[in-house]
Amino acid sequence: MEAIVFDSFGGPDVLRRAQSDPPHPGPGQVRLRVRAAGVNQLDFKIRAGWMQQVFPTVFPAIPGLEAAGVVDEIGPGVTGVAVGDEVFGPTDTGAYAEYALATVVARKPAGLSWADAAALPCAGETAERVLGLLAVGKGETLLVHGAAGAVGGLAVQLAQARGATVIGTASPANHAYLRELGVVPVSYGDGLVARVEALAPQGVDAVFDAAGQGALADSIALRGGTTDRIVTIADPAAAEFGVSFSATGSPSAEALAELARRAVAGELRVTVAETFPLAEAGRAQERSATGHTRGKLVLTL
Repeated sequence: MEAIVFDSFGGPDVLRRAQSDPPHPGPGQVRLRVRAAGVNQLDFKIRAGWMQQVFPTVFPAIPGLEAAGVVDEIGPGVTGVAVGDEVFGPTDTGAYAEYALATVVARKPAGLSWADAAALPCAGETAERVLGLLAVGKGETLLVHGAAGAVGGLAVQLAQARGATVIGTASPANHAYLRELGVVPVSYGDGLVARVEALAPQGVDAVFDAAGQGALADSIALRGGTTDRIVTIADPAAAEFGVSFSATGSPSAEALAELARRAVAGELRVTVAETFPLAEAGRAQERSATGHTRGKLVLTL
């Protein structure tokens, strides 16, 4: 099979196209003929070697954490899924490849594109997990940093579905987009505390940092000096500030199916910023590393 691999840690130039033996599913696994793979910031951090203690890498390694595709082989003990089913979910093997293994998958509705399906698993699971940790509820005000990104864009909508009012930080170029999502936009950077206080004089009830751009001190100030109900998924300084860091989780097939249902029903807007062919995975990761994409980047096969 064709795959993107890397044999050492480094920049995007370590990624190369290669031919590799396709994997075969073990107990509880299915194999997907990948049609689209999500690109996450975690991908380039793993490639750079920054996450070795959390995600040990064995070379040669294939990047990628999520995919949408067609089931073409089923391992022992798998029920409810058949060869030929169109599915999506987190992958057990690298998703930047023609074939990948997965344990948890949900059926892709006909009305959901391959790219949109590949954009849902990691961002959707992260958004739901952090909103749960923050216990965001009806009538509350949530501040989301990086509200226009892949995770932030889903989180603001899911928070609103819980009955919360959302203020979202983003660059001015993304403010109109956030307003379309029902978010009150605010620019990040110097003076953030005063700008948010002007929008929410009653204060904010919780903070979801999906950006990791050094906003934790301001977040604590906006929470009245407490770190309670602040969660970051991206700022390595979390421990220094005493803020909760939540990195990864495992979605259920039911949760994935519900995200897909909402997307098809028009209750959840999935934004794919750009798609790239598999051969341009390095360029996609470079774009991801900027942290300024609106929505999700996806590789198509």
